[in-house]
Amino acid sequence: MRRSIVVHRLAPPLLTLALVLGAALSPGPTFATSDEAERERICAKAEKRYQELFGKPSSAEPVVIVTMYKYTFCPTVLTVKRGTTVRWVNVDKRTSHSVWLKEAGKEESDRLFPEESWEITYDVPPGEYPYLCGPHGKEEGMTGKVIVTP
Repeated sequence: MRRSIVVHRLAPPLLTLALVLGAALSPGPTFATSDEAERERICAKAEKRYQELFGKPSSAEPVVIVTMYKYTFCPTVLTVKRGTTVRWVNVDKRTSHSVWLKEAGKEESDRLFPEESWEITYDVPPGEYPYLCGPHGKEEGMTGKVIVTP
């Protein structure tokens, strides 16, 4: 059973300031595994799982998709134009994940169980916006970053 998508917009001036400061102080993303080949293998499997679940490639969606699979965000670093909507989709079979823009002072999303999603529109100044999975960010290094361009 799929739940409704929660859509958020980033824009208020104080939130924008928090995001910019958070991005400036961020040490950058880490991967669930330090082996790049392994991360690429995980992301290829995540895309295959997405296609099995939704019947089309993630690139065919009207928004940008980030999959969550095996304690990894795919892609881990994403570059988008300002105003782009990004949707995180859990394609794991048994694990729940979340999306948390902690450094920006945003509340963590609800836990996303398999096939559930959450999205946000990046109506913010250009910059780097780190995020993490609440339950797996610290222990498993499940973190990512959205880079917003003009």
